[in-house]
Amino acid sequence: MKVAVVGYPNVGKSSLVNRLSGGREAVVHERPGVTRDRKELPAEWNGRAFSLVDTGGVDLEDRDELAASIRDQARAALADAEVVVLVVDARAGRRPGDEELADLLRRGGVPVVVAANKVDNPADAALAADFHSLGLGDPVAVSALHGLGTGDLLDRVTAALPLEGEEPAEDEDAVRLAVVGRPNVGKSSLVNRLLGRERVIVSQRAGTTRDAIDERFEVDGREVVLVDTAGIRRQSKVAASGDGVEYYTTLRSRRAAERADVAIVVCDATDGVTAQDMRIAELAMNSGCATLLVLNKWDLAPADHELEHERAKVSAKLRLRPRVMTASARTGRNVERVLAEALALADRRRGRVPTPELNRFLADVVAARQPPQRQGRRLKLLYMAQTGDRPPRFSIQVNSRSLIARDWAYYLENRLRERYRLEGVPLIIDLVERRRRRSQRGARARRA
Repeated sequence: MKVAVVGYPNVGKSSLVNRLSGGREAVVHERPGVTRDRKELPAEWNGRAFSLVDTGGVDLEDRDELAASIRDQARAALADAEVVVLVVDARAGRRPGDEELADLLRRGGVPVVVAANKVDNPADAALAADFHSLGLGDPVAVSALHGLGTGDLLDRVTAALPLEGEEPAEDEDAVRLAVVGRPNVGKSSLVNRLLGRERVIVSQRAGTTRDAIDERFEVDGREVVLVDTAGIRRQSKVAASGDGVEYYTTLRSRRAAERADVAIVVCDATDGVTAQDMRIAELAMNSGCATLLVLNKWDLAPADHELEHERAKVSAKLRLRPRVMTASARTGRNVERVLAEALALADRRRGRVPTPELNRFLADVVAARQPPQRQGRRLKLLYMAQTGDRPPRFSIQVNSRSLIARDWAYYLENRLRERYRLEGVPLIIDLVERRRRRSQRGARARRA
């Protein structure tokens, strides 16, 4: 069940959502208009579970293209909600924008609870009475900053929720795909194309997306969670701008990668794979998720742009050697192939290789290139098994760890990726020194 939180810009919707959900997932800043897309956060009160849907500030009189997109997202949230919380600014008093929104909600047929926010002092609770005239029932005086009145608000919300229709818990086997990249490379356009609808706001203005937006859909009966994220700029640029909003949106993008099975790193094909694209890919791979690079806007790329050159550059710079694909979110070209590859990567990241197969692989590797030796002793690879997944982890028993050479260890890792198609998948190889058992040593001593 969903509870949509709506209101005029800068009335404290995201702060209230964070307070009610008990987290800090929604980006909060004193600047108006920070929230743009709608974002869902889980909440629970008195045993009732529901989703809070944070929306962008709605100004019905603003004719700006971005403001119109924000209004469309808010309307979509209202159409999907069982209860609506209208947030107003108690300190500012009733404004024309509040009355226009209230008129829209009265005609919507969905239960509405008015939250008069910014009542930070109990003595100011009477300020909420000014909003009786909206015709939506008794307002609840709340303070998102201090938590005042939030329990009363949650009581009203859960009382208005229908008794049935609880949403099932998210499938643990759902595949999480995070769409990450630099600002204005077409991440949101690609998300909308994958979903087949305009779920997130798309604008030529860089930095339109602020939150990490989760959207669930099914592919051949399989649940997929697609996460659109804010553009990640270089840390030096973020620090130089002094923009607190950008710092927190970038942090949320990184957290989205940490929770994902696969990160789809979107690059601008007209620029090729840039140094910042490489840094973002490394960030994703270091978080433990598999990674795929997509050159979006390939239909706009220069005629002399060579895909093989870009792939060679990525292979030389990134140790995990992620695959590089081309696509066009505008025309839809190759988008389904990108999705299929991302799901296959998630499967390989979660998969397990049988132990007999791994030991055949080990024998093939040794036959192709002799392990190193030192002072007359040669490294022996005795046994291999997979000990974990998400990401894959392997253990190889050796006769002596001191004989391992770095370049041969890289060779082994690269052959493992090639054999089991683990390009772009972080993996861990533990080289464990096998120690002889005491009984064996004692038997040899007796024979001597």
